[in-house]
Amino acid sequence: MGTNVLGAGYSYTSGDVFFDPLLQAEDVKIKAHSLAVSFVQPFKVRNKLARISLLVPFSTADWSGLLSGEPTAVNRTGFADPRIRASVLLAGPPAGNALEVRQYRIDNPTSTTFGVSLAITLPLGEYFEDKLLNLGGNRFVFRPQVGMIHYWGTWSFELTGSVFLYTRNPDFFNDAQRDQRPTFAMQSHLVKQLRGGAWLSLGAGYGLGGESVINRQPNGDFRSNLLMSASYSLLITKRQGLKLTYIRSEALQDIGSNTNNFLLAWFISF
Repeated sequence: MGTNVLGAGYSYTSGDVFFDPLLQAEDVKIKAHSLAVSFVQPFKVRNKLARISLLVPFSTADWSGLLSGEPTAVNRTGFADPRIRASVLLAGPPAGNALEVRQYRIDNPTSTTFGVSLAITLPLGEYFEDKLLNLGGNRFVFRPQVGMIHYWGTWSFELTGSVFLYTRNPDFFNDAQRDQRPTFAMQSHLVKQLRGGAWLSLGAGYGLGGESVINRQPNGDFRSNLLMSASYSLLITKRQGLKLTYIRSEALQDIGSNTNNFLLAWFISF
């Protein structure tokens, strides 16, 4: 309680994108640069610790490949869809300031917390209804999530499960309406606390589902993705820090993407 966090980050993404064969897009590669700002505000729900966060991204992305056998390139530059997220601890330390939470960790070196959250992606990003590739999705995405963190000494293990629920995009490409069935996801992280407030983590995630439905006709384009990540964070002052993250995404079906993602983020608490 009483600690807000402001962050800014840059990410670079590159890799291969696999489309539905009916679109006749082949050998498609993507390179994207993104900037994002975030803000986190803690608050109290009765005696439970909760927080709300906002993320606003701006991106420039280039796709290149073959369309019907002809070389084609596309660029999009603008705001992507922002996201707002609220979460609350159901079990764990009571709502307190930084010193009180730190004392709780000292008094309980082995403990487990449980929490729930809801993230909402807002359809405010750049979107053109006559274009297939866009930075925005022109729809709401609701992501309820449940998770736990188990602490022992300077180690912790995180496990979360979530589902992505999509509203209809009434202005999809070629005057179509696009629905999408839910995507189910799980992710885990193993975190090691280091000296001086630094930490190191390794993570893995898996997603399944997300079949699209165009004009009420199922498209048969199920997604299955595996993600692996590594992060390192360090303090540069008492209240400022940096985080470097690498994420590898692999498509396990014929539709999806294989990408490498690098993120450098700065944050300050106040």
